[in-house]
Amino acid sequence: MLRTQSAPRTLASQLPHVTPGETVTIQGWVHRRRSLAAVTFLILRDRSGLTQVVVKAPETVAQVAALGEETVVSVTATLVANGAAPGGVELVDPVVVPLTEPAHTPPVELWRPTLAAGLPTLLDHAPVTLRHPRRKAAWQIASASMQGFRRALTTDGFTEIQTPKLVGTSTESGANVFTVDYFGKPAYLAQSPQLYKQTLVGVFERVFEVGPVFRAEPHDTVRHIAEYVSLDAELGFIEDHRDVLAVLRGALAGMVSAVEELAADAVSLLDVRLPVVPEEIPVIHFSEALRLVGAPEDEPDLAPAHERALSAWAVEEHGSELLAVEGYPMRKRPFYTHPQPDDPQWSNSFDLLFRGLELTTGGQRLHRYTEYQAALGASGQSEEPYDGYLQAFRHGMPPHGGFAIGLERWVARLTGAENIREARLFPRDLNRLTP
Repeated sequence: MLRTQSAPRTLASQLPHVTPGETVTIQGWVHRRRSLAAVTFLILRDRSGLTQVVVKAPETVAQVAALGEETVVSVTATLVANGAAPGGVELVDPVVVPLTEPAHTPPVELWRPTLAAGLPTLLDHAPVTLRHPRRKAAWQIASASMQGFRRALTTDGFTEIQTPKLVGTSTESGANVFTVDYFGKPAYLAQSPQLYKQTLVGVFERVFEVGPVFRAEPHDTVRHIAEYVSLDAELGFIEDHRDVLAVLRGALAGMVSAVEELAADAVSLLDVRLPVVPEEIPVIHFSEALRLVGAPEDEPDLAPAHERALSAWAVEEHGSELLAVEGYPMRKRPFYTHPQPDDPQWSNSFDLLFRGLELTTGGQRLHRYTEYQAALGASGQSEEPYDGYLQAFRHGMPPHGGFAIGLERWVARLTGAENIREARLFPRDLNRLTP
Protein backbone atom coordinates (compact mmCIF):
# COMPACT_ATOMS: atom_id res chain seq x y z
CA MET A 1 0.00 0.00 0.00
CA LEU A 2 1.40 3.37 -1.03
CA ARG A 3 1.84 5.97 1.68
CA THR A 4 0.07 9.27 0.96
CA GLN A 5 2.56 12.12 0.74
CA SER A 6 1.58 14.84 3.21
CA ALA A 7 2.48 18.50 2.86
CA PRO A 8 5.94 19.30 4.23
CA ARG A 9 5.94 20.85 7.68
CA THR A 10 6.80 24.54 8.03
CA LEU A 11 8.19 25.91 11.30
CA ALA A 12 6.93 29.10 12.90
CA SER A 13 10.26 30.80 12.31
CA GLN A 14 10.04 30.03 8.57
CA LEU A 15 6.61 31.55 8.01
CA PRO A 16 7.80 35.17 7.52
CA HIS A 17 9.75 33.93 4.48
CA VAL A 18 6.70 32.30 2.86
CA THR A 19 4.89 34.18 0.09
CA PRO A 20 1.46 35.45 1.26
CA GLY A 21 -1.37 33.43 -0.23
CA GLU A 22 0.50 30.12 -0.09
CA THR A 23 -0.87 27.11 1.75
CA VAL A 24 1.31 25.78 4.55
CA THR A 25 1.17 23.03 7.18
CA ILE A 26 2.37 23.69 10.69
CA GLN A 27 2.48 21.28 13.61
CA GLY A 28 2.88 21.93 17.30
CA TRP A 29 1.17 22.39 20.64
CA VAL A 30 -1.93 24.45 21.33
CA HIS A 31 -0.24 27.25 23.29
CA ARG A 32 -3.34 29.36 23.83
CA ARG A 33 -6.91 29.87 22.59
CA ARG A 34 -8.56 33.29 22.67
CA SER A 35 -12.25 33.24 21.84
CA LEU A 36 -14.02 36.46 20.78
CA ALA A 37 -17.56 36.96 19.50
CA ALA A 38 -16.82 36.37 15.83
CA VAL A 39 -13.39 34.75 15.80
CA THR A 40 -11.09 32.45 17.76
CA PHE A 41 -7.33 32.97 17.78
CA LEU A 42 -5.39 29.73 18.07
CA ILE A 43 -1.74 30.21 19.06
CA LEU A 44 0.46 27.26 18.13
CA ARG A 45 3.94 26.63 19.57
CA ASP A 46 6.71 24.62 17.97
CA ARG A 47 10.43 24.42 18.66
CA SER A 48 11.08 27.67 16.81
CA GLY A 49 8.35 29.97 18.15
CA LEU A 50 4.66 30.88 18.01
CA THR A 51 2.16 31.07 15.15
CA GLN A 52 -1.26 32.77 15.18
CA VAL A 53 -4.11 30.94 13.46
CA VAL A 54 -7.40 32.79 12.80
CA VAL A 55 -10.44 30.52 13.12
CA LYS A 56 -13.83 31.72 11.87
CA ALA A 57 -15.70 28.67 10.51
CA PRO A 58 -18.26 27.64 13.19
CA GLU A 59 -17.40 23.95 13.01
CA THR A 60 -13.67 24.66 13.39
CA VAL A 61 -14.32 27.09 16.25
CA ALA A 62 -16.21 24.31 18.03
CA GLN A 63 -13.43 21.84 17.29
CA VAL A 64 -10.76 24.16 18.71
CA ALA A 65 -12.86 24.86 21.82
CA ALA A 66 -12.78 21.13 22.59
CA LEU A 67 -9.00 20.91 22.38
CA GLY A 68 -7.20 21.61 25.63
CA GLU A 69 -4.06 23.70 25.73
CA GLU A 70 -0.98 21.54 24.99
CA THR A 71 -2.91 19.29 22.62
CA VAL A 72 -0.67 18.45 19.66
CA VAL A 73 -2.22 19.39 16.30
CA SER A 74 -1.47 19.77 12.63
CA VAL A 75 -2.87 22.85 10.88
CA THR A 76 -3.03 23.42 7.13
CA ALA A 77 -4.01 26.98 6.22
CA THR A 78 -3.36 30.00 4.03
CA LEU A 79 -0.66 32.45 5.05
CA VAL A 80 -1.46 36.18 5.07
CA ALA A 81 0.47 39.24 6.25
CA ASN A 82 -0.52 40.87 9.55
CA GLY A 83 1.91 43.19 11.26
CA ALA A 84 0.24 42.66 14.64
CA ALA A 85 0.70 38.86 14.58
CA PRO A 86 3.85 36.99 15.73
CA GLY A 87 6.43 37.28 12.96
CA GLY A 88 4.17 39.65 10.99
CA VAL A 89 2.10 36.83 9.48
CA GLU A 90 -0.85 34.64 10.44
CA LEU A 91 -2.80 31.70 9.07
CA VAL A 92 -6.44 31.79 7.92
CA ASP A 93 -9.04 29.28 6.76
CA PRO A 94 -7.40 26.45 8.71
CA VAL A 95 -8.01 22.73 8.65
CA VAL A 96 -7.11 21.48 12.14
CA VAL A 97 -6.17 17.82 12.66
CA PRO A 98 -5.50 16.68 16.25
CA LEU A 99 -2.48 14.39 16.53
CA THR A 100 -3.33 13.35 20.10
CA GLU A 101 -6.40 13.20 22.27
CA PRO A 102 -7.26 16.51 24.03
CA ALA A 103 -4.54 17.30 26.54
CA HIS A 104 -5.17 17.56 30.26
CA THR A 105 -5.05 21.02 31.80
CA PRO A 106 -1.38 21.93 32.48
CA PRO A 107 -0.33 22.50 36.12
CA VAL A 108 0.67 26.07 35.20
CA GLU A 109 -0.49 28.50 32.51
CA LEU A 110 2.26 28.04 29.95
CA TRP A 111 0.98 30.86 27.75
CA ARG A 112 1.79 33.52 30.32
CA PRO A 113 5.08 35.42 29.75
CA THR A 114 6.37 34.37 33.17
CA LEU A 115 5.57 31.55 35.56
CA ALA A 116 4.36 32.59 39.00
CA ALA A 117 4.69 29.11 40.52
CA GLY A 118 7.41 28.38 43.06
CA LEU A 119 10.48 26.32 42.20
CA PRO A 120 9.23 23.11 43.91
CA THR A 121 6.09 23.21 41.75
CA LEU A 122 8.12 23.82 38.62
CA LEU A 123 10.44 20.90 39.43
CA ASP A 124 7.64 18.53 40.46
CA HIS A 125 5.95 19.12 37.09
CA ALA A 126 9.14 19.51 35.02
CA PRO A 127 7.96 17.34 32.07
CA VAL A 128 5.37 20.05 31.39
CA THR A 129 6.79 23.23 32.93
CA LEU A 130 10.02 22.89 30.92
CA ARG A 131 7.89 23.62 27.84
CA HIS A 132 7.55 27.24 28.94
CA PRO A 133 9.78 29.43 26.73
CA ARG A 134 11.65 30.92 29.70
CA ARG A 135 12.28 27.56 31.32
CA LYS A 136 13.38 26.09 28.02
CA ALA A 137 15.67 29.04 27.28
CA ALA A 138 18.02 28.30 30.19
CA TRP A 139 18.86 24.90 28.76
CA GLN A 140 19.18 26.30 25.25
CA ILE A 141 21.97 28.45 26.69
CA ALA A 142 23.45 25.35 28.32
CA SER A 143 23.28 23.45 25.04
CA ALA A 144 25.02 26.26 23.16
CA SER A 145 27.67 26.43 25.89
CA MET A 146 28.47 22.74 25.48
CA GLN A 147 28.71 23.14 21.73
CA GLY A 148 31.06 26.09 22.17
CA PHE A 149 33.22 24.16 24.63
CA ARG A 150 33.50 21.23 22.24
CA ARG A 151 34.22 23.46 19.27
CA ALA A 152 36.90 25.50 21.03
CA LEU A 153 38.81 22.50 22.34
CA THR A 154 38.48 20.43 19.18
CA THR A 155 39.90 23.36 17.24
CA ASP A 156 42.76 23.46 19.77
CA GLY A 157 43.78 19.86 19.07
CA PHE A 158 41.81 18.08 21.81
CA THR A 159 40.17 14.66 21.47
CA GLU A 160 36.74 14.12 23.04
CA ILE A 161 36.62 11.12 25.37
CA GLN A 162 34.01 9.28 27.41
CA THR A 163 35.15 7.69 30.68
CA PRO A 164 33.45 5.17 33.02
CA LYS A 165 30.76 6.40 35.38
CA LEU A 166 30.87 3.13 37.34
CA VAL A 167 34.19 2.87 39.15
CA GLY A 168 35.73 0.42 41.56
CA THR A 169 37.26 2.80 44.08
CA SER A 170 35.71 5.43 46.33
CA THR A 171 38.96 7.27 46.93
CA GLU A 172 39.17 9.69 44.02
CA SER A 173 38.69 12.68 46.32
CA GLY A 174 37.42 13.67 49.73
CA ALA A 175 33.83 13.99 48.54
CA ASN A 176 31.28 11.36 49.46
CA VAL A 177 30.29 8.86 46.81
CA PHE A 178 27.17 6.95 45.79
CA THR A 179 27.56 3.21 46.28
CA VAL A 180 25.86 0.82 43.86
CA ASP A 181 25.57 -2.95 43.60
CA TYR A 182 27.71 -4.09 40.70
CA PHE A 183 26.84 -7.77 40.16
CA GLY A 184 27.08 -8.41 43.88
CA LYS A 185 30.18 -6.28 44.43
CA PRO A 186 30.37 -2.67 45.64
CA ALA A 187 30.99 -0.03 43.01
CA TYR A 188 30.61 3.73 42.93
CA LEU A 189 29.26 6.46 40.69
CA ALA A 190 32.20 8.51 39.45
CA GLN A 191 32.79 11.81 41.24
CA SER A 192 34.75 13.07 38.22
CA PRO A 193 36.66 11.75 35.20
CA GLN A 194 39.87 13.05 36.80
CA LEU A 195 41.97 9.88 36.98
CA TYR A 196 40.87 8.67 33.56
CA LYS A 197 41.41 11.96 31.77
CA GLN A 198 44.94 12.15 33.22
CA THR A 199 45.63 8.60 32.05
CA LEU A 200 44.42 9.47 28.55
CA VAL A 201 46.83 12.40 28.31
CA GLY A 202 49.34 9.56 27.91
CA VAL A 203 47.38 8.45 24.84
CA PHE A 204 46.06 11.58 23.12
CA GLU A 205 48.02 14.41 24.88
CA ARG A 206 44.92 16.65 24.93
CA VAL A 207 41.49 15.37 25.95
CA PHE A 208 38.12 16.70 27.04
CA GLU A 209 34.85 15.24 28.23
CA VAL A 210 31.30 16.52 28.63
CA GLY A 211 29.40 14.27 30.99
CA PRO A 212 27.66 13.73 34.33
CA VAL A 213 29.44 13.53 37.67
CA PHE A 214 27.99 12.50 41.01
CA ARG A 215 28.62 13.92 44.47
CA ALA A 216 26.91 12.39 47.51
CA GLU A 217 27.65 15.39 49.67
CA PRO A 218 24.66 16.15 51.93
CA HIS A 219 24.39 19.80 50.93
CA ASP A 220 20.91 21.26 50.59
CA THR A 221 21.93 24.68 49.30
CA VAL A 222 21.16 26.83 46.26
CA ARG A 223 24.62 26.06 44.78
CA HIS A 224 24.87 22.26 45.19
CA ILE A 225 23.21 19.35 43.39
CA ALA A 226 24.07 15.64 43.52
CA GLU A 227 24.43 15.19 39.75
CA TYR A 228 25.66 17.82 37.35
CA VAL A 229 27.35 18.19 33.97
CA SER A 230 31.10 18.65 34.13
CA LEU A 231 33.07 20.16 31.25
CA ASP A 232 36.49 18.59 31.79
CA ALA A 233 39.78 19.08 29.98
CA GLU A 234 43.32 17.80 30.48
CA LEU A 235 46.44 18.62 28.47
CA GLY A 236 50.03 17.48 28.39
CA PHE A 237 53.38 19.17 27.87
CA ILE A 238 52.69 22.25 29.97
CA GLU A 239 55.05 24.46 31.93
CA ASP A 240 52.68 24.96 34.85
CA HIS A 241 49.07 25.78 35.77
CA ARG A 242 49.16 29.08 33.89
CA ASP A 243 49.17 27.11 30.62
CA VAL A 244 46.01 25.39 31.82
CA LEU A 245 44.43 28.74 32.64
CA ALA A 246 45.18 29.97 29.11
CA VAL A 247 43.33 26.99 27.59
CA LEU A 248 40.45 27.54 30.01
CA ARG A 249 40.27 31.15 28.88
CA GLY A 250 39.93 30.01 25.25
CA ALA A 251 37.22 27.50 26.16
CA LEU A 252 35.18 30.16 27.96
CA ALA A 253 35.55 32.57 25.04
CA GLY A 254 34.30 29.81 22.74
CA MET A 255 31.33 29.15 25.01
CA VAL A 256 30.34 32.81 25.06
CA SER A 257 30.67 33.03 21.30
CA ALA A 258 28.49 29.94 20.80
CA VAL A 259 25.79 31.28 23.12
CA GLU A 260 25.74 34.52 21.11
CA GLU A 261 25.51 32.56 17.85
CA LEU A 262 23.28 29.63 18.72
CA ALA A 263 21.06 30.87 21.56
CA ALA A 264 20.47 34.51 20.68
CA ASP A 265 16.70 34.25 21.20
CA ALA A 266 17.18 32.67 24.64
CA VAL A 267 19.70 35.35 25.59
CA SER A 268 17.21 38.04 24.59
CA LEU A 269 14.25 36.38 26.32
CA LEU A 270 16.10 36.01 29.63
CA ASP A 271 17.85 39.37 29.29
CA VAL A 272 21.23 37.66 29.73
CA ARG A 273 24.29 39.86 29.92
CA LEU A 274 27.14 37.84 28.48
CA PRO A 275 30.60 38.44 29.93
CA VAL A 276 33.55 39.82 28.03
CA VAL A 277 36.32 37.23 28.36
CA PRO A 278 39.58 39.20 28.66
CA GLU A 279 42.60 38.24 26.57
CA GLU A 280 44.31 37.34 29.83
CA ILE A 281 42.34 36.48 32.95
CA PRO A 282 43.63 38.39 35.99
CA VAL A 283 45.32 36.22 38.64
CA ILE A 284 45.78 36.72 42.38
CA HIS A 285 47.61 34.43 44.79
CA PHE A 286 45.54 32.78 47.51
CA SER A 287 47.60 34.40 50.27
CA GLU A 288 47.00 37.85 48.77
CA ALA A 289 43.31 37.04 48.33
CA LEU A 290 43.03 36.29 52.06
CA ARG A 291 44.67 39.61 52.84
CA LEU A 292 42.32 41.51 50.55
CA VAL A 293 39.18 40.07 52.15
CA GLY A 294 40.55 40.38 55.70
CA ALA A 295 40.59 36.64 56.38
CA PRO A 296 43.09 34.93 58.71
CA GLU A 297 46.30 33.99 56.91
CA ASP A 298 45.91 30.33 57.92
CA GLU A 299 42.40 30.07 56.39
CA PRO A 300 42.41 26.92 54.18
CA ASP A 301 39.72 28.00 51.72
CA LEU A 302 37.61 30.92 50.54
CA ALA A 303 34.13 31.38 51.98
CA PRO A 304 31.24 32.38 49.67
CA ALA A 305 31.44 35.93 51.03
CA HIS A 306 35.14 36.01 50.14
CA GLU A 307 34.39 34.89 46.58
CA ARG A 308 31.85 37.68 46.18
CA ALA A 309 34.24 40.29 47.56
CA LEU A 310 37.08 39.15 45.32
CA SER A 311 34.84 39.20 42.25
CA ALA A 312 33.83 42.77 43.05
CA TRP A 313 37.50 43.66 43.45
CA ALA A 314 38.35 42.13 40.05
CA VAL A 315 35.66 44.19 38.35
CA GLU A 316 36.87 47.37 40.02
CA GLU A 317 40.61 46.78 39.59
CA HIS A 318 40.75 44.88 36.31
CA GLY A 319 37.36 45.41 34.65
CA SER A 320 36.96 41.61 34.57
CA GLU A 321 34.13 39.42 35.77
CA LEU A 322 36.57 36.52 35.77
CA LEU A 323 39.32 36.14 38.38
CA ALA A 324 41.71 33.24 38.93
CA VAL A 325 42.84 32.63 42.51
CA GLU A 326 46.01 30.52 42.37
CA GLY A 327 48.15 28.83 45.02
CA TYR A 328 45.54 27.20 47.22
CA PRO A 329 47.08 25.39 50.22
CA MET A 330 48.27 21.88 49.35
CA ARG A 331 46.39 20.49 52.34
CA LYS A 332 43.13 21.47 50.64
CA ARG A 333 43.97 19.96 47.25
CA PRO A 334 43.82 16.33 46.05
CA PHE A 335 46.92 14.16 46.26
CA TYR A 336 47.65 14.46 42.53
CA THR A 337 48.09 18.26 42.71
CA HIS A 338 51.53 19.67 41.89
CA PRO A 339 53.01 21.90 44.62
CA GLN A 340 54.29 25.40 43.97
CA PRO A 341 58.02 24.80 43.26
CA ASP A 342 59.40 27.67 45.35
CA ASP A 343 57.10 27.11 48.32
CA PRO A 344 55.50 23.64 48.55
CA GLN A 345 52.89 24.68 51.13
CA TRP A 346 51.04 26.21 48.18
CA SER A 347 49.80 24.42 45.07
CA ASN A 348 50.09 25.03 41.35
CA SER A 349 46.31 25.12 41.16
CA PHE A 350 43.56 27.71 40.86
CA ASP A 351 39.88 28.37 41.25
CA LEU A 352 38.20 30.59 38.68
CA LEU A 353 35.63 32.97 40.13
CA PHE A 354 32.81 34.31 37.97
CA ARG A 355 30.28 36.84 39.21
CA GLY A 356 30.91 36.03 42.85
CA LEU A 357 31.01 32.23 42.64
CA GLU A 358 33.63 29.53 42.08
CA LEU A 359 33.05 28.27 38.55
CA THR A 360 36.11 26.16 37.85
CA THR A 361 38.90 24.31 39.63
CA GLY A 362 42.08 23.54 37.73
CA GLY A 363 45.80 23.18 37.98
CA GLN A 364 48.96 21.24 37.31
CA ARG A 365 49.18 17.57 38.29
CA LEU A 366 52.06 15.44 39.49
CA HIS A 367 53.50 13.48 36.58
CA ARG A 368 56.34 11.34 38.01
CA TYR A 369 55.62 7.93 39.50
CA THR A 370 57.93 8.56 42.46
CA GLU A 371 55.96 11.72 43.26
CA TYR A 372 52.78 9.67 43.45
CA GLN A 373 54.43 7.14 45.71
CA ALA A 374 55.44 9.95 48.06
CA ALA A 375 52.08 11.72 47.91
CA LEU A 376 50.06 8.60 48.61
CA GLY A 377 52.42 7.58 51.37
CA ALA A 378 52.22 11.00 53.00
CA SER A 379 48.41 10.78 53.04
CA GLY A 380 48.44 7.25 54.42
CA GLN A 381 46.91 5.73 51.28
CA SER A 382 47.81 2.48 49.61
CA GLU A 383 48.86 2.33 45.97
CA GLU A 384 46.73 -0.75 45.38
CA PRO A 385 43.36 0.99 44.70
CA TYR A 386 45.09 3.25 42.16
CA ASP A 387 47.03 0.56 40.33
CA GLY A 388 45.29 1.07 36.99
CA TYR A 389 45.81 4.82 37.26
CA LEU A 390 49.46 4.53 38.28
CA GLN A 391 50.28 2.34 35.29
CA ALA A 392 50.34 5.49 33.18
CA PHE A 393 52.96 7.13 35.41
CA ARG A 394 55.17 4.06 35.64
CA HIS A 395 55.36 4.12 31.87
CA GLY A 396 56.06 7.82 31.33
CA MET A 397 53.73 10.81 31.52
CA PRO A 398 54.42 14.39 30.46
CA PRO A 399 53.88 17.42 32.71
CA HIS A 400 50.15 18.00 32.49
CA GLY A 401 47.15 19.68 34.02
CA GLY A 402 43.51 20.41 33.49
CA PHE A 403 40.28 21.92 34.70
CA ALA A 404 36.58 21.25 35.13
CA ILE A 405 33.67 23.67 34.65
CA GLY A 406 30.32 23.05 36.29
CA LEU A 407 27.83 23.64 33.47
CA GLU A 408 24.88 24.43 35.72
CA ARG A 409 26.86 26.95 37.75
CA TRP A 410 27.91 28.64 34.52
CA VAL A 411 24.33 28.86 33.23
CA ALA A 412 22.99 30.02 36.60
CA ARG A 413 25.56 32.83 36.67
CA LEU A 414 24.61 33.87 33.13
CA THR A 415 20.87 33.85 33.70
CA GLY A 416 20.96 35.28 37.22
CA ALA A 417 19.18 32.23 38.63
CA GLU A 418 19.02 32.27 42.41
CA ASN A 419 19.08 28.47 42.60
CA ILE A 420 21.28 26.14 40.56
CA ARG A 421 18.30 23.81 40.12
CA GLU A 422 16.85 26.35 37.68
CA ALA A 423 19.74 25.56 35.33
CA ARG A 424 19.20 21.78 35.34
CA LEU A 425 16.55 19.87 33.41
CA PHE A 426 15.80 17.30 36.11
CA PRO A 427 17.90 18.16 39.17
CA ARG A 428 18.95 15.56 41.71
CA ASP A 429 19.64 16.70 45.25
CA LEU A 430 19.38 15.58 48.85
CA ASN A 431 15.59 15.30 48.62
CA ARG A 432 14.74 14.92 44.94
CA LEU A 433 14.98 11.76 42.84
CA THR A 434 11.92 12.33 40.59
CA PRO A 435 10.71 13.21 38.05
